[in-house]
Amino acid sequence: MQTHLHGKDLIDLQEWTREEVDTILDVAFQLKRERALGIPHPLLRDRVLAMLFFFSSTRTRASFEAGMAQLGGHAQFIESRTTQISHGDTAKEIGEILGRYNDGIAIRNVDWGLGNRYIREVAAASRVPVLNMQCDLFHPHQSLADLMTIMEKKGSPKGRTIAISWAYAASYQKPISVPVDLARLTTRYGMNVRLVHPPEFRLPEDLVAQAAENARTSGGSFEVMDDFDAGMKGADIVYAKSWGALLTAKDEEDGAAIAKKYTDWIADERRIAMAAEDAIYMHPLPADRGIEVADAVIDGPHSVVYDEAENRIHAQKAVMALTMG
Repeated sequence: MQTHLHGKDLIDLQEWTREEVDTILDVAFQLKRERALGIPHPLLRDRVLAMLFFFSSTRTRASFEAGMAQLGGHAQFIESRTTQISHGDTAKEIGEILGRYNDGIAIRNVDWGLGNRYIREVAAASRVPVLNMQCDLFHPHQSLADLMTIMEKKGSPKGRTIAISWAYAASYQKPISVPVDLARLTTRYGMNVRLVHPPEFRLPEDLVAQAAENARTSGGSFEVMDDFDAGMKGADIVYAKSWGALLTAKDEEDGAAIAKKYTDWIADERRIAMAAEDAIYMHPLPADRGIEVADAVIDGPHSVVYDEAENRIHAQKAVMALTMG
C-alpha cells in the first residue's frame, strides 16, 4: 500500500503505478465494508470538492456528491453553461481560482479533441488535486469501479477473459473513453482481453498499443477482433457498449450512418449464451435498451450492472480520501 498520494491528480490511470492503483482498490473495499456496517468515515471533514460539468451526468454527479457527503465534506456542483465558464473563464483561471477556493477539482469534459487537454490545463494551474470524471479519452473512476466488480464476482482477475465489445446504439455517438480505459486497466491485471469492434470503430493506436504492452508485462493477453460472436465465446466477462466512430466519421451524421450498418451488434440472449456459463454482463449505464442490449440480458441473471454502478461511489471515495485527505 502506498501512502504518498495526497495532492496527486487522477487524470489517466496509466500514469499511476500498479501499487498505487492497488491502494485505491484496498481503500475502496475498506470503505465499502464500513458503509455496509454503518461505520462513519468522515475523512474529508470541512473539505470541498468543485465538480465542473461540461456534459450531463446521472451516476457521476450523484456518486461524487454522495461520496463527499459520506466522507464529511461538501461537493460543489458547477455547470459550465450556467456560469461564466462557457463564455469567459479560461482553464488557467479555473485552476488558479477553484484551486484556492476548494480542496479538489473534478471535471467532466468529453468534447472530442478538447476534454483531456482542458483537464490537464486546469491541473497545471491548480494547487489542489484534479480528478477526471470523464474526458474524451479516459474514464478512470468508471474503470476502477469495473475492476472492483470483476474482483467481487470473479475473484482474482488474472487469467480471466473479458470481451470489451462495441454494440449498436441510436442515441448519440458516445465517447471512446470507457473501452480505452478498461482495456488498458484490465490488461495491467493479467486478464485476457478481447477488444471487439467493427473496423470503423477503432480506438487510438497509441492507447491500444499501451493495452498490448500492459498485457505483455502482466502475463495476460490482448487481441483486437472484428467478430462479435467470436469475441463472446467462453468469455468470463461481457462488457458490451457503444462508442462513436470518432476516428473515422467526418461528423455526427456520418457517424450515425456508419453505426447503422451494424444494428445487429446487440448483447442479446443468443450472444450471452456463447459466453461462459457463469459469465457476467457489465455496462456503465445508461444503456439503449432493446438496441444496445436486450432487456432479458441487462435484467437477467448474468447482469451485474447495479453492483457495478454502486461501486462507482466506493472507488471515488477512495480516490478522494487518498488525494484530498
